[in-house]
Amino acid sequence: MTTTPTVNGIDVSHFQGTVDWAAVKAAGKAFAFAKASDGITYTDPQFKTNWQGIKAAGLLRGAYHFYESNDDPVAQANNFIKAVGTLAAGDLPPVLDIEIFKGNYGTATLAANVQTWLNTVQQALGRTPIIYTGPSFWNQYMNNQFSAYPLWIAQYGVSQPTLPNGWSKWTFWQSSESGTVAGVTGSVDIDVFAGSMANLLTLAKAA
Repeated sequence: MTTTPTVNGIDVSHFQGTVDWAAVKAAGKAFAFAKASDGITYTDPQFKTNWQGIKAAGLLRGAYHFYESNDDPVAQANNFIKAVGTLAAGDLPPVLDIEIFKGNYGTATLAANVQTWLNTVQQALGRTPIIYTGPSFWNQYMNNQFSAYPLWIAQYGVSQPTLPNGWSKWTFWQSSESGTVAGVTGSVDIDVFAGSMANLLTLAKAA
Protein backbone atom coordinates (compact mmCIF):
# COMPACT_ATOMS: atom_id res chain seq x y z
CA MET A 1 0.00 0.00 0.00
CA THR A 2 1.44 3.35 -1.05
CA THR A 3 1.01 6.37 1.17
CA THR A 4 -0.36 9.46 -0.52
CA PRO A 5 2.16 12.30 -0.24
CA THR A 6 1.21 15.38 1.75
CA VAL A 7 2.68 18.85 2.27
CA ASN A 8 2.51 20.74 5.58
CA GLY A 9 1.53 24.35 6.19
CA ILE A 10 -0.24 26.76 8.55
CA ASP A 11 -2.80 29.56 8.43
CA VAL A 12 -2.71 32.80 10.39
CA SER A 13 -4.49 36.06 11.14
CA HIS A 14 -3.63 39.06 13.29
CA PHE A 15 -4.23 36.84 16.34
CA GLN A 16 -0.78 35.33 15.74
CA GLY A 17 0.86 38.75 15.86
CA THR A 18 4.25 39.09 14.15
CA VAL A 19 5.36 35.80 12.59
CA ASP A 20 8.97 34.84 11.86
CA TRP A 21 8.31 33.31 8.46
CA ALA A 22 11.90 32.16 7.92
CA ALA A 23 11.57 30.11 11.10
CA VAL A 24 8.24 28.69 9.89
CA LYS A 25 9.91 27.55 6.67
CA ALA A 26 12.86 26.10 8.60
CA ALA A 27 10.34 24.12 10.67
CA GLY A 28 9.30 22.28 7.53
CA LYS A 29 6.23 24.23 6.47
CA ALA A 30 5.85 24.81 2.73
CA PHE A 31 2.79 27.05 2.53
CA ALA A 32 0.73 29.49 4.57
CA PHE A 33 -2.66 31.11 4.27
CA ALA A 34 -3.21 34.56 5.81
CA LYS A 35 -6.51 36.25 6.61
CA ALA A 36 -7.02 39.20 4.28
CA SER A 37 -10.52 40.46 4.99
CA ASP A 38 -13.83 39.95 6.77
CA GLY A 39 -17.24 41.17 5.67
CA ILE A 40 -17.56 44.36 3.62
CA THR A 41 -15.08 46.72 5.29
CA TYR A 42 -12.63 44.88 7.55
CA THR A 43 -9.05 44.20 6.49
CA ASP A 44 -6.81 42.14 8.76
CA PRO A 45 -4.20 44.59 10.15
CA GLN A 46 -1.44 41.98 9.83
CA PHE A 47 -2.30 40.89 6.29
CA LYS A 48 0.12 43.00 4.26
CA THR A 49 3.01 42.11 6.57
CA ASN A 50 2.14 38.40 6.42
CA TRP A 51 1.53 38.45 2.67
CA GLN A 52 4.95 39.94 1.98
CA GLY A 53 6.72 37.90 4.67
CA ILE A 54 5.39 34.53 3.52
CA LYS A 55 6.69 35.11 -0.01
CA ALA A 56 10.01 36.57 1.15
CA ALA A 57 10.66 33.43 3.22
CA GLY A 58 10.09 31.20 0.20
CA LEU A 59 6.77 29.67 1.19
CA LEU A 60 3.75 29.46 -1.08
CA ARG A 61 1.13 31.95 0.07
CA GLY A 62 -2.63 32.15 0.00
CA ALA A 63 -5.19 34.69 1.23
CA TYR A 64 -8.63 34.08 2.71
CA HIS A 65 -11.81 36.06 3.29
CA PHE A 66 -14.09 35.42 6.27
CA TYR A 67 -17.63 35.42 4.89
CA GLU A 68 -20.42 37.22 6.74
CA SER A 69 -23.69 35.65 5.60
CA ASN A 70 -25.77 38.78 6.25
CA ASP A 71 -23.51 41.13 4.21
CA ASP A 72 -23.66 41.89 0.49
CA PRO A 73 -21.58 39.20 -1.28
CA VAL A 74 -20.37 41.53 -4.04
CA ALA A 75 -19.22 44.15 -1.53
CA GLN A 76 -17.46 41.40 0.42
CA ALA A 77 -15.76 40.13 -2.72
CA ASN A 78 -14.60 43.65 -3.58
CA ASN A 79 -13.25 44.12 -0.06
CA PHE A 80 -11.16 40.97 -0.48
CA ILE A 81 -10.01 41.89 -3.99
CA LYS A 82 -8.92 45.32 -2.78
CA ALA A 83 -6.95 43.78 0.09
CA VAL A 84 -5.15 41.21 -2.06
CA GLY A 85 -4.65 43.23 -5.23
CA THR A 86 -3.50 40.71 -7.83
CA LEU A 87 -2.31 37.12 -7.62
CA ALA A 88 1.05 36.22 -9.14
CA ALA A 89 2.36 32.88 -10.36
CA GLY A 90 3.24 30.98 -7.21
CA ASP A 91 0.32 32.33 -5.21
CA LEU A 92 -2.31 29.83 -4.07
CA PRO A 93 -5.93 30.37 -5.14
CA PRO A 94 -8.12 32.77 -3.14
CA VAL A 95 -10.09 31.24 -0.27
CA LEU A 96 -13.64 31.79 0.98
CA ASP A 97 -13.98 30.92 4.68
CA ILE A 98 -17.65 30.09 5.28
CA GLU A 99 -18.40 28.71 8.73
CA ILE A 100 -20.97 30.92 10.50
CA PHE A 101 -24.59 31.71 9.62
CA LYS A 102 -26.04 35.00 10.88
CA GLY A 103 -28.98 35.15 8.48
CA ASN A 104 -29.21 35.66 4.72
CA TYR A 105 -28.39 38.81 2.82
CA GLY A 106 -31.45 39.94 0.85
CA THR A 107 -33.83 37.41 -0.64
CA ALA A 108 -31.21 35.02 -1.99
CA THR A 109 -30.21 31.83 -0.20
CA LEU A 110 -26.84 31.53 1.48
CA ALA A 111 -25.71 29.19 -1.30
CA ALA A 112 -26.69 31.71 -4.00
CA ASN A 113 -24.89 34.54 -2.20
CA VAL A 114 -21.77 32.41 -1.74
CA GLN A 115 -21.84 31.60 -5.46
CA THR A 116 -21.98 35.33 -6.20
CA TRP A 117 -18.85 35.91 -4.09
CA LEU A 118 -17.03 33.05 -5.78
CA ASN A 119 -17.95 34.29 -9.27
CA THR A 120 -16.93 37.88 -8.50
CA VAL A 121 -13.54 36.89 -7.08
CA GLN A 122 -12.81 34.37 -9.82
CA GLN A 123 -13.57 36.93 -12.52
CA ALA A 124 -11.38 39.58 -10.87
CA LEU A 125 -8.39 37.41 -9.91
CA GLY A 126 -8.51 34.82 -12.65
CA ARG A 127 -8.35 31.83 -10.30
CA THR A 128 -10.91 29.29 -9.13
CA PRO A 129 -11.38 29.94 -5.39
CA ILE A 130 -10.98 27.37 -2.62
CA ILE A 131 -13.83 26.86 -0.12
CA TYR A 132 -12.94 26.51 3.58
CA THR A 133 -15.66 25.08 5.79
CA GLY A 134 -16.59 22.49 8.41
CA PRO A 135 -18.70 19.43 7.55
CA SER A 136 -21.52 20.00 10.04
CA PHE A 137 -21.94 23.67 9.13
CA TRP A 138 -21.87 22.96 5.41
CA ASN A 139 -24.35 20.12 5.55
CA GLN A 140 -26.78 22.24 7.56
CA TYR A 141 -26.69 25.48 5.58
CA MET A 142 -25.32 24.78 2.10
CA ASN A 143 -25.92 22.30 -0.75
CA ASN A 144 -24.01 19.78 -2.85
CA GLN A 145 -23.45 22.01 -5.89
CA PHE A 146 -19.92 23.27 -5.13
CA SER A 147 -17.76 20.25 -5.95
CA ALA A 148 -16.01 22.17 -8.77
CA TYR A 149 -14.19 24.19 -6.07
CA PRO A 150 -11.22 22.75 -4.15
CA LEU A 151 -12.17 21.94 -0.56
CA TRP A 152 -10.27 23.06 2.52
CA ILE A 153 -11.92 21.15 5.34
CA ALA A 154 -11.66 22.00 9.04
CA GLN A 155 -11.99 19.08 11.43
CA TYR A 156 -9.90 18.22 14.47
CA GLY A 157 -9.17 15.07 16.44
CA VAL A 158 -9.85 12.65 13.58
CA SER A 159 -7.60 10.46 11.44
CA GLN A 160 -9.39 11.61 8.28
CA PRO A 161 -11.86 14.48 7.90
CA THR A 162 -15.52 14.01 7.02
CA LEU A 163 -16.35 15.24 3.54
CA PRO A 164 -19.27 17.69 3.31
CA ASN A 165 -22.11 17.12 0.85
CA GLY A 166 -20.94 17.42 -2.75
CA TRP A 167 -17.24 16.59 -2.43
CA SER A 168 -15.47 13.29 -3.03
CA LYS A 169 -12.04 14.50 -1.84
CA TRP A 170 -10.37 17.26 0.16
CA THR A 171 -7.49 19.44 -1.08
CA PHE A 172 -6.47 21.04 2.23
CA TRP A 173 -7.26 19.86 5.74
CA GLN A 174 -7.02 22.08 8.81
CA SER A 175 -6.28 19.29 11.26
CA SER A 176 -5.64 21.36 14.39
CA GLU A 177 -6.36 24.83 15.75
CA SER A 178 -3.86 24.50 18.58
CA GLY A 179 -0.60 23.60 16.88
CA THR A 180 2.86 24.79 17.87
CA VAL A 181 5.26 25.93 15.15
CA ALA A 182 8.63 27.66 15.43
CA GLY A 183 8.32 31.31 14.47
CA VAL A 184 4.75 31.66 15.75
CA THR A 185 3.96 32.84 19.29
CA GLY A 186 1.18 30.80 20.87
CA SER A 187 -1.06 28.33 19.08
CA VAL A 188 -1.60 28.24 15.34
CA ASP A 189 -3.77 26.36 12.85
CA ILE A 190 -2.05 23.36 11.26
CA ASP A 191 -2.86 22.43 7.65
CA VAL A 192 -2.10 19.57 5.28
CA PHE A 193 -2.22 19.57 1.48
CA ALA A 194 -3.33 16.32 -0.15
CA GLY A 195 -0.61 15.78 -2.72
CA SER A 196 3.06 16.27 -3.49
CA MET A 197 5.00 19.52 -3.59
CA ALA A 198 4.80 19.31 -7.37
CA ASN A 199 0.99 19.11 -7.10
CA LEU A 200 0.96 22.11 -4.78
CA LEU A 201 3.11 24.12 -7.19
CA THR A 202 0.68 23.26 -9.98
CA LEU A 203 -2.23 24.53 -7.86
CA ALA A 204 -0.26 27.73 -7.28
CA LYS A 205 0.38 27.98 -11.04
CA ALA A 206 4.10 28.01 -10.29
CA ALA A 207 4.98 24.80 -12.13
